[in-house]
Amino acid sequence: MKLCILDNDVLDPAAAPIWGSYAAMFERLLRGVGFEGEVDVFSARHGQYPASFAPYEAVLLTGSRADAFSSEPWVLDLQACVTDLLAQQKKLIGVCFGHQLVAHCLGAPVGRAAQGWGVGRTTYAWHEPQLFCDQPEQVSLLASHQDQVLALPPGARLLASNAHCPIAAYAIGQQVLCIQAHPEFEPEYSAFLLGKRRQAHGEALYQATLANLPGAHDGPRMARLMLTFMGAA
Repeated sequence: MKLCILDNDVLDPAAAPIWGSYAAMFERLLRGVGFEGEVDVFSARHGQYPASFAPYEAVLLTGSRADAFSSEPWVLDLQACVTDLLAQQKKLIGVCFGHQLVAHCLGAPVGRAAQGWGVGRTTYAWHEPQLFCDQPEQVSLLASHQDQVLALPPGARLLASNAHCPIAAYAIGQQVLCIQAHPEFEPEYSAFLLGKRRQAHGEALYQATLANLPGAHDGPRMARLMLTFMGAA
């Protein structure tokens, strides 16, 4: 089993020595729930891609500070790559920016959330409880986004939603699995990001969100779903 991670951002210099990269966060998360396959990482932000995607059972697209609908050259290149992968029926996992970019490539609208930033520990209604052995009706994840998918892509089914983010996760057959929130985040990294944007969020939101960060969340549950989706569970 081989997984390709397309890493779409570079961590803040103050964060990189602690958390490494978004790809590293995902690898830790997946290893933590039993993934034993190979992981290859490429920096799409820096124009790095594998010579061929054929060896990989799945491709994971990380988050990014960029807009999925951006006209930045590297984003346009990534859009072209993802469009090709969709046509090839390659399995895709998209998270945050990746979730939005896959939807954008499929023709769904993506834009700023009218409600403002979605940050911190967030609870979503989970619409397919049969995907998990304990059949939860809700999941709790750490979020950090100002953009979101505004309508389901063609052929997609809704997996998760709440009032702030009506399309918080979706799937298309056995090929696409996308999640707006961040299963890979640890509360400490969420707190770091929150602090970087403290002024933009405002003191009231900052303090309320910070107070709600500690404790376990459903990142490992989502990671196990990813493994099942990849055929690695």
